[in-house]
Order: sequence, then C-alpha cells, then structure tokens
Amino acid sequence: MKNVSNRDANDAPLNQQQGHTAAVQRQVSLAGVGAQAAVKPRTSVWKRFRRHTLALIGLVTIVILAVLSLAAPVLTQQSPYSTDLQSISQSPSSTYWLGTDATGRDVFSRMLYAGRVSLSVGVSVVLISLVVGMSLGAVAGYFGGFTDAAIMRFVDVVLSFPSVLIIITLIAMLGPSLFNLILVMGLLNWPPITRLLRADFLSLRERDYVLAARSIGAPAGRLVIRHMLPNAMAPIIVAATFGVASAILLEAGLSFLGLGVQMPTPSWGNMLSSAQSLTVLDRMPWLWIPPGIMIALAVLAINFIGDGLRDALDPRMRSR
Repeated sequence: MKNVSNRDANDAPLNQQQGHTAAVQRQVSLAGVGAQAAVKPRTSVWKRFRRHTLALIGLVTIVILAVLSLAAPVLTQQSPYSTDLQSISQSPSSTYWLGTDATGRDVFSRMLYAGRVSLSVGVSVVLISLVVGMSLGAVAGYFGGFTDAAIMRFVDVVLSFPSVLIIITLIAMLGPSLFNLILVMGLLNWPPITRLLRADFLSLRERDYVLAARSIGAPAGRLVIRHMLPNAMAPIIVAATFGVASAILLEAGLSFLGLGVQMPTPSWGNMLSSAQSLTVLDRMPWLWIPPGIMIALAVLAINFIGDGLRDALDPRMRSR
C-alpha cells in the first residue's frame, strides 16, 4: 500500500503538469480559432458591400467627383477667379463649356474647384464631430455613474436647441468664412456620435474580455483604445458617412444664404445663390443646374455608401 501511495504521490505533479499543458494548448487553439473568426468577418465585409449595387454606384460616383475636383487645374483652361467683362452671362459654348456667370467667370471651372471646397467641408466637419463625440462618448460609457450622467445631460442640452439656428447665429457673430463655418458646424454636430458610442461602451464594458483585462490591471486608456473602441466602430463609421452628406447640404444652404463660403471662393452652395433671381432661373439655367446636380450626386452617392456600410457591418448580416 505504501508503494502504491508513493507512486500516486510521485505521479500527481506529472499529471498536473500534463493537465496544465493541455489547458494551454486548448487556449492557444481557441485563440487561433478566434483569430480566424475575427479575420473572416473583416474579409467578408467587402463581399457584403459589393452585393449592394447602389453602394457600389455611390462609391464610384464619389470617387469620380473627388478625382474631378482634385484634377481641376488640369481639366480646366480658365481660372475660377478671373473675370471677363466681355463674356458676361454667356451661354455654354466651345470656349466656356457651361457658360459664364454675371461677372464673366467660367462656370465649369468654378464648379470643379467648388467640389474641393464642398467635399472638404463635409469631411472636416465630420472629423471634428468624431473627435469630440467619440471622446465624450467613450468617457461616459466606460466610467458610467456621475460622469455618464453629467455628459449625457450636457448632450441633452445641446440637442434641445435647433442646431441650424445656433449655427446661423454663431456665424453671424464670428463672421462668415470657411474656417468659421467648419468649426461651428463641427462643434455642434457631435451629440449623435456621443450617444452611439456611449451605448456601445455600456454594453462592451460588461464583456468577459474587458472584465478580464480590468482584473489584471490593464490601464483604462489602453483598454478603451485597443479593445473596446475597435468593437464599437461599425455604427460610428455609418454615422460619419451620413454626417458628410448632411454637412455638404448644410454648407450649401448656408452659402446660399450668404453665411457660408464667401465669394470669390467657389462652392456649390454659393454658386446656387445666383438662382435667387427669377431671370437666372428662367433664362440662365447653366448658372444653377450644374452645381445643383453636383450637390444631388454627392449627397445621394454618400447616402448609398452609408446604406451599404450599414448592411455590410451589421453583425446580423454575417450569417447570410
């Protein structure tokens, strides 16, 4: 009996070591499976996006508009700022493809250069909104409690005021300019981003991997940036896409009212300001139809891209 008990005692550490080794191997294999599962949805996002026909059309359209705007110096022979008093309000011709405006400036050249301004306004406004909204949303969702309540009450206060009226008032006080327009619009369009990220973080902070990282003393900043934020980016990307379209429309409206991009800098919005005249609407459609078409194409294309991203990034679509 003594020999048997001694043999069992000697075999116990070996069995424990073998069991530990097997557990490590299972964890490694599970980690490999998890990594493959994480890579597969990322690669399948593009496949699901390609199945969305309108999204592909929108992507091609916005790429074409961006290329035309960037290549404006190569594609145009006329300066968008130079005036020709002998060519005032001319209809489209071989020299001026889309005619000229009331000061003799080439409409085609101004339309392409205006694309740079309008598209950059949309992207810049969304970037500012993302920085502010994601910072506040991450803090509110991660810490919760009083911090969450204070931030969300501030969000409610901002949302309780009509943003368009506040933007018009602030721009009138600061003075209409491209910089002021981007800054004011960006600093007033972040609340939806904050709400989205905060809602995701409230759910993610209770996940097992977050609790495990907390238990081993992972810093809050590293935990938020490396683990939680990547898992909450899908709705943020979709919201940012729609935000670009909204910013382009808002810039066009403010520029049409004279509170946005100022002359002689061209934008699609201030090009439409000439359409306030009934004479222009009736007799000179080349002054307002081209920028109107560009605004419609850009907004529709971005909205289609947003629809495609929403369907491609939706976890419920992965099993289809």
